[in-house]
Amino acid sequence: MFYDYAKIFVKAGNGGNGIVAFRREKYVPDGGPSGGDGGKGGSVVFVADEGLRTLVDFRYKKHYKAPAGGNGKNKNMHGAHGEDMIVRVPVGTVVKREDGTLVGDLICHGQRLAVAKGGHGGKGNARFVSSVNRAPEIADNGEPGEESWLVLELKLLADVGLVGFPNVGKSSIISRVSAAKPKIGDYHFTTIDPNLGVVRLAEEESFVLVDIPGLVEGASEGAGLGHRFLRHVERTRLLLHVLDIAGSEGRDPLEDYKLIYSEMVQYDPALANKPQIIVANKMDLPGAEENLQRLRSDFGDQFEIFPVSAATGDGLWPLMQRTGQMLRELPILDETVPEEDIKITRLEAASGPALAVRREQDCWIVEGTEAAKHIQRTNFSNEAAVNRLLKILRTMGIDKILRQAGAKNGDSVAIGPMEFEFMD
Repeated sequence: MFYDYAKIFVKAGNGGNGIVAFRREKYVPDGGPSGGDGGKGGSVVFVADEGLRTLVDFRYKKHYKAPAGGNGKNKNMHGAHGEDMIVRVPVGTVVKREDGTLVGDLICHGQRLAVAKGGHGGKGNARFVSSVNRAPEIADNGEPGEESWLVLELKLLADVGLVGFPNVGKSSIISRVSAAKPKIGDYHFTTIDPNLGVVRLAEEESFVLVDIPGLVEGASEGAGLGHRFLRHVERTRLLLHVLDIAGSEGRDPLEDYKLIYSEMVQYDPALANKPQIIVANKMDLPGAEENLQRLRSDFGDQFEIFPVSAATGDGLWPLMQRTGQMLRELPILDETVPEEDIKITRLEAASGPALAVRREQDCWIVEGTEAAKHIQRTNFSNEAAVNRLLKILRTMGIDKILRQAGAKNGDSVAIGPMEFEFMD
């Protein structure tokens, strides 16, 4: 089974906590603070691998969690960093958030995309030494790692795409011109998954041909799994639009062409400008010659038309030669990535408002990524750390904003996961 869609959950590792510690060694009086920092949490990193062809692995495993960083230790020893979790995906994988926002597009072998960033480690008390506080008893907690649900879509990377109605002979053509062996049957939707084949024109000249499963009316709106099929058309450089020129199933081949072309353009207007060749298949059947003349009359001045017969093989080799010639003239899709981006492309968390306050039932909600970060990094079992947090929040002006919004003594105030009592 060919899997080209998956939905997974990724969770980066939390940063390790910093610790409060002091040197206690013989002959070293007043050794001072020696609490080390926590280690950074591991990130979840996608790596494009040309050896993979489908997203089938994500059908059986949907949760990916990177290890957390280690806690700091005494003697100024830092905690170990969590190792990045490497997740291999096929070349051509598009990564999106649940709301459809694009995260990244992995289009070349070895390209890396960090989809969840590990949390930074907390600072140990050795970091808080100052001229007025020689023995701080404060240490930070580590930051939580990013987490989110992601949607993966695979868009096959091929030079040429075969498109058309079901049962027009696309699978027969690809089986004739390449080593691909797709299932072939005299009924609709024999092909339910894309098939790739390599067409060799000469010793060092070849191109990749993909057989897109049959499209139907309404494909641009999802009919007949149209979205699954149409996404593979986007990556191709050239289209071969295959028609049953004999009308062997009672349809008019000219109307077939107009309908499928319309569905592709509705799905993606950019497909209207994609180069294409019209392939008039089934020339060995009665009625083909008359329909071919009509086709040339209506579309001959817009597109090249090649009459072929997949059943007998007539006309296929000239078609492949012309296809290869057009590919040599067409620009190659830019699949290169700057060297610095290949190393790692970082997904940054969406930034929220700098600071905002809203009333919700009997509680004031303070929104702001900076304030929430300080809350997350505070060790509430440490009185000195709590006092430091209150000083930071006061410096940020949160008490002033709450007062202006109408907060009174005793009101509940929520910042991130914590809830406090407002004292003016």
